[in-house]
This record gives sequence, C-alpha cells and structure tokens, in this order.
Amino acid sequence: MSSLRNAVHRRNHKERSQPLNRQKYGLLEKKKDYVARARDYHSKQDRLKAMREKAAFRNPDEFYFKMINSKTKEGVHLTERNEKFSHDFLKLLNTQDLNYVTQQRDVGRKRIERMQQGLVLLDDDVHDEFAEEEDEDMMGSSSKTIQKPKNHIVFVDNEEEVKKFDPAKHFDTAPELVHRKFNRPRTSQLKKDLTISHLEKADIKAATKERERSLAELASRMEREETMAKLESEMTLRKNLMLKGRKKKVGVDKDGLAKYKWKADRKK
Repeated sequence: MSSLRNAVHRRNHKERSQPLNRQKYGLLEKKKDYVARARDYHSKQDRLKAMREKAAFRNPDEFYFKMINSKTKEGVHLTERNEKFSHDFLKLLNTQDLNYVTQQRDVGRKRIERMQQGLVLLDDDVHDEFAEEEDEDMMGSSSKTIQKPKNHIVFVDNEEEVKKFDPAKHFDTAPELVHRKFNRPRTSQLKKDLTISHLEKADIKAATKERERSLAELASRMEREETMAKLESEMTLRKNLMLKGRKKKVGVDKDGLAKYKWKADRKK
C-alpha cells in the first residue's frame, strides 16, 4: 500500500512569498521566525528587569576594593595583568593550550641541550694562527664582550720541572697548537696527516660563518624558551586563579605582576 500511496501525485504546498509591493522589507516573516525573535526579545527584557531590581535593592554602604581597582574602557573591563604583556604574548595566551605549550617547551629545551653539547664555543680572547685573518666585524664584536680568564693547570713535582716544563711536549702537539682548547691533534696525527693543519682562508671564513649561524640560532631558541616558560607560568597561574580556594596577594615579581599565595586546604 505504501508504494501505491507514493505513486499518487501530490500537490506541492509552497510557502507564501513577500508581495511585490513589500519586497523592500525583505523576506516575509514566518511564525517560526516570529517565535525566535519574540523569545530573544523577552529574554533581554527579563535580564534588564533583573538588573533593575538588583540596582534598586542594592546596599548603599556596600564596598569592596574591586570598585576602585578595576577599570573599564568603552564598557569592557580591563585586566590589570594584560597591560604588562605585549600584543603577541596575549595572542598566544588566548589561543594556545597549556598542554601544547608545555609539550613545545620540552621539545625546545631538548633541542637547546643538543645544540649546546654539539656546539664548541670559542673564546674571543684566545686566538689561533688564523684569528688575524678574520673579518674586522668579528674582531669588533669580540672586543666588546667581557671574557673570563681560563687556565689549564698542570701539576708537577718540584720547581726544577716547572722551569723545564714544555707545554708542547706535555700535550704531545705542535707549539703553534698549544693554546687551542679544541682540535689539538697530537704529533703522530700531524705526521700521518690525519687532520688538516693548514686551512685555506675560504675554509676558515666558512667555518666562522657556520659558527656564527649556530650561535645565532642558539640565542634565538633560548629567547623562545624564555618566552614559552613565561607563557606556561602565566597560563598555570590564571588556571589556578579560576579554581576554588582562598588566596592572598603577597607581592609583585620582577615584571610588576601580582604574586598569589593559596591557603593550605586539608584534604579529607
């Protein structure tokens, strides 16, 4: 029977459209549209009525410090902590998740550790035989940095050995390579030519540029790590502020942000 009922032609009931002389008012409103508009209107009226009653029955002697500490701009409350951060930092704070930030910070920290282990940092005050051939910019930048003096202490038995002490013989290397803190081949290696003892100027400059690039990348990653740590700390604090528990402002940190202390809660 259902197949026969579907076989019979049925009239398509179409909704009435807006008359031609009223098309300037847009689509013709149906009952479901009116119901949605009416419910929205009445909900707003109920909220306004509740606020009027709350204002009418308020206590004129009521006071709390938020009345003088909080600020509004064009009707929007401003958060005191937000004024201490840049726009990019607030954008990250509002869009990123705490777990994601923690995971990215762990990845960045491990990357920094690997770079620090693999990168050989040269002292600018210790020059090898190729240091004089470096660019003047490198020399200018190195002269501005303050380097700590570093020594290699070798213990001997008596003063006579001190006078006869030969660093090249002790380290078993060429006299020109004694002052090196790394890549100091032994005499046997130099004889067998296992290491390159004479580098071309182009090779020296290429190695210097590669070292500068690695140092710049390391500095950038360390700066990012500092930002991520600050972001994680701020997100954790804001999450804790939304939780229950009595807290008290105990001061400000180095950035001028408030520090809080929570009252110990005894767990049953």
